[in-house]
Amino acid sequence: MTLPAPSPTDLLRTAMAAYRRGSMAEAEHLCSDILRAWPDHVGGLFLLAALRMAAGDDDRASRLFQNALALDPTIADAHGNLATIRQRQGRLVEAARLFHRAARLAPDNPDWHIGLGMLGLDNPTMATRQLRMAAALSPASATAWRGLGLALRAGNPVAAARAFDRAFRLDPSLELAASEAFACRLQAADWRHYRRDRQTLEQHIDQDGTVLPLLTQIAGIDPARQRRAAEAVCRRQVAQAPLPLPPRHRTDSRLTVAYLSADFHEHATAYLITGLFEQHDRRSFRILAGCYGPDDGSPARQRIRHAVDGFHVLRDLDARQAADWATAQGVDILVDLKGYTAGGRLDLLSRRLAPVQVAYLGYPGTLGAGPMDYLIGDPVVTPPADQPFYHERLAILPGCYQVNDRARPLPLGPPDRVGMGLPTEGFVFGALNGPQKITPDHFACWMRLLRAVPAAHLLLYDPQGAARSNLRAAATVAGIDSARLVFVGGVPLEQHLARYRAIDLCLDSFPYTGHTTTSDALWMGVPVVTRQGEGFAARVAASLLHAVGLPELVTHHAVGYEALALSLAHDRARIAALKAHLERVRGTALLFDTPIFTRHLERAYTLMWQRHMSGLPPQTLIVPPQD
Repeated sequence: MTLPAPSPTDLLRTAMAAYRRGSMAEAEHLCSDILRAWPDHVGGLFLLAALRMAAGDDDRASRLFQNALALDPTIADAHGNLATIRQRQGRLVEAARLFHRAARLAPDNPDWHIGLGMLGLDNPTMATRQLRMAAALSPASATAWRGLGLALRAGNPVAAARAFDRAFRLDPSLELAASEAFACRLQAADWRHYRRDRQTLEQHIDQDGTVLPLLTQIAGIDPARQRRAAEAVCRRQVAQAPLPLPPRHRTDSRLTVAYLSADFHEHATAYLITGLFEQHDRRSFRILAGCYGPDDGSPARQRIRHAVDGFHVLRDLDARQAADWATAQGVDILVDLKGYTAGGRLDLLSRRLAPVQVAYLGYPGTLGAGPMDYLIGDPVVTPPADQPFYHERLAILPGCYQVNDRARPLPLGPPDRVGMGLPTEGFVFGALNGPQKITPDHFACWMRLLRAVPAAHLLLYDPQGAARSNLRAAATVAGIDSARLVFVGGVPLEQHLARYRAIDLCLDSFPYTGHTTTSDALWMGVPVVTRQGEGFAARVAASLLHAVGLPELVTHHAVGYEALALSLAHDRARIAALKAHLERVRGTALLFDTPIFTRHLERAYTLMWQRHMSGLPPQTLIVPPQD
């Protein structure tokens, strides 16, 4: 008696059983048998796609999922798995569309809400809705709670910290959630566990754990640990299989330099760098902008579009497509402006997209690994002796590393003290860095200054409003009337710059000093007292003050910082002289000389390219000044 041949249902059932017990080769063999006999069997296509996806063969898995969906477009898991592949590939717009379909077809599956929410983090309202739904569907999902923290942190850091803490309790392997919770507490000036959190951060680094690299600088972790933290993140979250760099056929004698960022819109990076794009020497350089961030339709974005030779939207390109774009455009030098900051494309940072790759401006530190050849610095922020703290070779510009835009607004007229909530008379200290940069010890110093200058007020920046109650409470504990703390939020650039007219002296943050905030103050003619520490971020304000001829405002320890600020607050004549100096040098100081800065940076690019063309590896470069 001849037994009937097994049906495709029987074979699929056997394949599923093999899949569940981990016999992947057997499951794949059975799926192949099904598809040889029944090429349009949806279940066989789907299971084989899942097996190929698990094996890391995303290309074949994608084709199989697409074939299954062509036969049955209602398979939610096929949409969701294909979305996951597209997300890994960096094709984010397509991934979001697929996650949306999966969530609509299977609204009770938290995975698809998580995927959609994580991709929609530039739309916090939508992302929060999706991730709250995922956490409600699966309260034990650490991934859902961490995603919710990411969605909330821009608008509600207090709730975000609670979500991150819950994620870490549910799954301690999500080490980033612990440092993300710490970062959110800093945004809210919640210092109840500051010393514990900082100590835990150091312990995680020493144990080769994963922490937020930027947080190591905000918390003032030593430069050696900063590098180890970056190395761990790069190794675990960034590293990808290298893409071979195809041969390039040069059609232009000029060097093609492409700047990559998500911030070509109303953003501090755009405010600083647009003048550079306009000043580049087009006889020797062809300048491209590769943008993978949102289009806000702003004047800042339009100005960048007009300032470059080509503006390219890379938002939905995966790493291979981005490499094809760089090859087609003949990119010689690629400049990454993001690093480990919000919105950075880490999948691109790990790839060799151009013969020479440079880290600049957005992230003040090392990426730890990967094919980044150089980091742009200057003698103050990155002295040659600090090379061991950087994976990249240092390209040390003369003057200051920070580019500034001479065309930025310069609001004139009397300050609107009343409009900001300040009294019409009396000394005003300003500290307009974000609240995450304020440490309890540094804030205690500011309170001592207010005690020593009884009529003074302190103007603070708190765009989310999350830090005000905690800072006022800390002032009260220090014996200071909390009404002497005046808070302002986010406004358009020209209005923000106008605020500086009401400030007599800016108090810099530490250990993460002011970057754009400090150059804004100096542009508006307001002196800044800073403290120079260890590592890039702790030295930026010092570099800026050297570049406007005011090194005497740079101190090197807490006692000196407080003494200098107090001395200036009691010396109106010296404050007036410092302001007069800044007004006088605005047109000549290195910090605001965009053309000279551009020539220095172009000289750095030329030296990098000459070494590449000579077959030499990157080395520390000391860029000579413009003649």
